[in-house]
Amino acid sequence: MIHFVGAGPGALDLITLRGWRLLQQADAIVYAGSLVNPELLQYARSGCELHNSAEMTLDEVIAVLVRVHRAGGVAVRLHTGDPAIYGAIREQFDRLRAAGVPFTVCPGVSSLFAAAAALEAEYTLPEVSQSLIVTRMTGRTAMPTQESIAAFATHGTTMVIFLSAGMCQAVQAELLTGGYAADTPAAIVYKASWPDERVCRCTVGTLAECAAREGIDHLALLLVGHFLGEDYALSKLYDPTFSTAFRQGKQE
Repeated sequence: MIHFVGAGPGALDLITLRGWRLLQQADAIVYAGSLVNPELLQYARSGCELHNSAEMTLDEVIAVLVRVHRAGGVAVRLHTGDPAIYGAIREQFDRLRAAGVPFTVCPGVSSLFAAAAALEAEYTLPEVSQSLIVTRMTGRTAMPTQESIAAFATHGTTMVIFLSAGMCQAVQAELLTGGYAADTPAAIVYKASWPDERVCRCTVGTLAECAAREGIDHLALLLVGHFLGEDYALSKLYDPTFSTAFRQGKQE
């Protein structure tokens, strides 16, 4: 059996309990060495094969997974954060299905949530932002034409930008072109939840300057929107006049 496991954002105790148990059971672990905290591998049992997929091709990854399964073993494919976000997992699923190899998926804590925790922020503030756009800058992996950052910026809502810390000048230009004001709150969170985590608060207009000053050009999320500001409305859920299925509101 093959288990795709979300490693979480980096902190050793932010992997799920299910993921931790699967690591302990594995005969082989293929881990995304470019992003996964290598200290998580201490959960592997003695004798477990360890393979760093940063040094492997898709064919090589699949070959290990299929070999271990056909030998009657358990393999874990360890992805950073939650594998559903920029995990390149669909192509692995399809290869395994074609080979008749069963697999499961164990979700993980995405770095976008670890970044919010580091900022002590809520993405969905009442009357400020009730939507979240998760995206990236175009690079060697092209973006669909309708999914440019400038196009998304026209919505003016909360945005979390992955895999783009090395292109902050271009990100800033796209955000401004799309309609964010230069004074819109923004932040850069480097290695969210890791011991060397750093949080840099700025604005859309100073995003590139902030990244350059802090020397951040990789392993960081860019966060944009008024959810980082001071103004918001209180939730209706806990309003004493608001009725829910569990509580009758009291009229003032």
